[in-house]
Amino acid sequence: MIKADNLSYSFPQKELYNNISFSLEDDQHCAFIGTNGSGKSTLIDIIMNPERYMFDGKLEIDPNCRIGYVSQFSQLENKNDITVFEYIGQEFIKLQNEITSICAEMETSMDIEILLEKYQETLDAFNAIGGDDFESIINKKLNLANLMKHKDLKVSELSGGEFKLIQVIKEMLSHPDLIIMDEPDVFLDFENLNSLKNLINFHKGTLLIITHNRYLLNHCFNKILHLENMDLQEFDGSFIDYNFSLLQTKIELQELAIADSEEIERNAILINNLRNIATRNSEAARGKSLNARVKIQERLEARRIKEPFVDIKQPNIIFDMDNELEEIVALKVNNYSVSYDEILLENVNFEIKSTDKVALIGSNGTGKTTLLRTIFENDSDLIEINPDVKMAYLSQHQGETLNEANTILEEFFDAGFKTNGEIISYLSNYGFDEEIIVQKIGSLSGGEKNLLQLAKVSAMRANVLLLDEPTSHLDTYSQIALEKAVENYKGAILMISHDYYFISNCMDYVLIIDDKTLRKVSMKKFKRKIYANHFSKEYLELEQKKKSIETKIELALKNKDFKLAKSLSEELEELIKLL
Repeated sequence: MIKADNLSYSFPQKELYNNISFSLEDDQHCAFIGTNGSGKSTLIDIIMNPERYMFDGKLEIDPNCRIGYVSQFSQLENKNDITVFEYIGQEFIKLQNEITSICAEMETSMDIEILLEKYQETLDAFNAIGGDDFESIINKKLNLANLMKHKDLKVSELSGGEFKLIQVIKEMLSHPDLIIMDEPDVFLDFENLNSLKNLINFHKGTLLIITHNRYLLNHCFNKILHLENMDLQEFDGSFIDYNFSLLQTKIELQELAIADSEEIERNAILINNLRNIATRNSEAARGKSLNARVKIQERLEARRIKEPFVDIKQPNIIFDMDNELEEIVALKVNNYSVSYDEILLENVNFEIKSTDKVALIGSNGTGKTTLLRTIFENDSDLIEINPDVKMAYLSQHQGETLNEANTILEEFFDAGFKTNGEIISYLSNYGFDEEIIVQKIGSLSGGEKNLLQLAKVSAMRANVLLLDEPTSHLDTYSQIALEKAVENYKGAILMISHDYYFISNCMDYVLIIDDKTLRKVSMKKFKRKIYANHFSKEYLELEQKKKSIETKIELALKNKDFKLAKSLSEELEELIKLL
């Protein structure tokens, strides 16, 4: 269906791909992964609009291939007066109306042959998308996504997550040869995430999906494309198997790389000795020996182990604070309510202590973001904030905290940094190279913008963090780095998230929005609720064990204990069989 050979492409300020090759075949469900800013969305756009790009190499796309697309950005505001059924069935309804119109025209027209031809073309198109049974087909998809109850609602009444699922259903029912989705999971709650998983797994056709969601990656795909450091690797199989293969490769190559480095170091000592001898002795043989050794060193350096899929940059996120608080109540909410067209939250009461790490969860559209923003703005008499508290805020709407017209450099001068060197040094911890800091923030990927937000939050050295979907758009490596930063942070955190792994790994307890108010729930009860309603307990417990072994392997590699790393790898392989 799609084949790329030695494809290369670069922006003026950044090279994205260097001779990458891959193929995509019928009925493959392919996950497209890679670190933030590696060029995944750009490659998707090249596939969809190749004539817009000046790239080197070959990109072959079946001329009959119809491509459907689901953007990472929902556009809900233009759909106010249409029901969910009408929105999904637009193509069906349009063709049905055309058939009715042609039939009516036939009753009075003298030029029946042209109308018959038009009628047949329209009928073929109608039948191609299952027209005779279109209502039943839509109902099946809505049931699969657990959205049947919304069939007759106006689209404008849906939450952002529900609308994203409706977009996916609509694309699937138009029966393109290939559907491309760019982070369709962003901001989905637990229920909607499971619905997306079902839609993907029951789809008969080819899918190419950019995602960093660990749950979807582990459950939905039979092919992986991994873009990293300008190179691309393709793997036929599940993400779990790919990840294990990557880890094994890392163990092998790191051991070889150390042997390489030792050989290069030994050769460098020999070259220095020969140079010292050559300065005292001008014999031609000595010069030949030196030249031979230098050539050997050049060959060693050229073949030194360099593996783009092993040497993956992980940002170094650290949350420090200027003023560590004793065990006090950092903020208190008293009888808080919020409503728009209807009441979202009513009589909400809770308090957070200075070292509490709390997840705020609830279905899409229940007022979580409004509550978090109100706490940060500190403009409600119903919210008490301790005078010693200094807050920092990360927004799911990145334009709230980042000026997209600024360059990265300008943004951090505005944040209080004094020199270029200070900004360059600081942002290198977050994976931003020196040449990228003169780019406009608006040109960055969603993940890069979130990393910039995290860098700004960290720079504030606050003792209370308000984080609204902090893992959204982040690649899996950045998510793990953020988990470490949260685990090590000594202050209080109130975080909106639908990332089960992140919540269970980092939070002390959960505040659940239930019937327009908040309930405090222990992690133990929260996990039981998740097991009962959303995810398999056995799977999630195995996943936790898997993460624990992977962490031990990383530590063994850090300590150059390859024997232990290989032994743990065998243990991990047995665990993966159970997954």
